[in-house]
Amino acid sequence: MNLLVTLDSKYIRPLKVMLTSLFMNNPDEHFNIYLIHSRIKDDEIADIERFIEKHRQKLSVIKIDNSYFQNAPEVFHYPKEMYYRLLAFKFLPQELDRILYLDPDILVINPVREFYNTKLDGYLYAAAYHDILAVKKINRIRLYPYKIEAYFNSGVLLMNLELQRKHVDEETIYSFVEKNRSKLIMPDQDIINALYSKQIKCVDEKLYNYDTRYYKYYKAITNNACDMDYIMKNTVFLHFCGRKKPWHKNYSGKFHSLYKQYEKWAITDAAT
Repeated sequence: MNLLVTLDSKYIRPLKVMLTSLFMNNPDEHFNIYLIHSRIKDDEIADIERFIEKHRQKLSVIKIDNSYFQNAPEVFHYPKEMYYRLLAFKFLPQELDRILYLDPDILVINPVREFYNTKLDGYLYAAAYHDILAVKKINRIRLYPYKIEAYFNSGVLLMNLELQRKHVDEETIYSFVEKNRSKLIMPDQDIINALYSKQIKCVDEKLYNYDTRYYKYYKAITNNACDMDYIMKNTVFLHFCGRKKPWHKNYSGKFHSLYKQYEKWAITDAAT
């Protein structure tokens, strides 16, 4: 399976935690991990490579020119590298037909094979949207006049690279950024939704992009069916969305201790 990550140096440690969870819960799988970046230092790349090779997995590093998205807005905790997934089809090897993009603030707690093999006929992506009324309303208003039916989260994206090479236009993306820069709060995510939401195959957020901030909400809307037992057995991607991250000292959340356990394993693994 092909896995894509795009990040800067600040997210190397969370990346190792995410990969630790991926490898531990997919022990019989082989992953080709593609890292697209523009400013990670060589010694840091070497460290990531050692970590991945220790798990008998493969890393391919793609360094792109720092001028890409140089003038695009960077807001809050989102670095410029978030944009690189938008043009991944351009930088990745042409023989790849699909790849799974994951944010580094994710835990993978179940096998990914079924999701990776999702049929993508006619779709640019498969992704989940967080079905929370306030979120949907705000984003529809914010991205008006782009008609957003559902605001998809870009932290987990199964990409149809073959179709993207035919239908995603680099200049259209740059034009959108320039025209709407004052509106972009979650920049790359806003772009994907405004330009391509109708070409995204919707998948279940409770399985494939579980927002860890809303445990009580998910339980309530499923009449308590989506409890901790259900999550641990069925959910594939736990996503620590928002500004507060589980590696920060002041974090508190339902899944904090689970994250800290994977973090401990990742640190121990990296030290041996």
